[in-house]
Amino acid sequence: MADVYSYRSGVDSTATRDLTGFDVEATDGSIGKIDEANNETSSAYVVVDTGFWIFGKKRLIPAGVVKRVDDEDDKVYVAMTKDEIKNAPDYDPELHNKDKNKYQSSVGTYYDRYTSW
Repeated sequence: MADVYSYRSGVDSTATRDLTGFDVEATDGSIGKIDEANNETSSAYVVVDTGFWIFGKKRLIPAGVVKRVDDEDDKVYVAMTKDEIKNAPDYDPELHNKDKNKYQSSVGTYYDRYTSW
């Protein structure tokens, strides 16, 4: 099984740069911008601000869901549809800061099916 919080092979160069501000593209269209990014080994993720699309909700998306990064267009492509992201758990920074490992484990179970490499 793939580690949901590690970038896929070929996307691992993201560990050396900040993806904050990049647009995020689902398989069926744009979903928002990256509000924050963490590139820690086995704990990498992006937090996407969905803006008006789902009423200002944010989603923590594990790195394993990222299919590719387009540096020219400042876009990150994820292996999910807009509805799959809309149905994902809301990002809760308070819970995340309180117990990062427990929170990421809980959120990761939703995303695990989208990380088949």
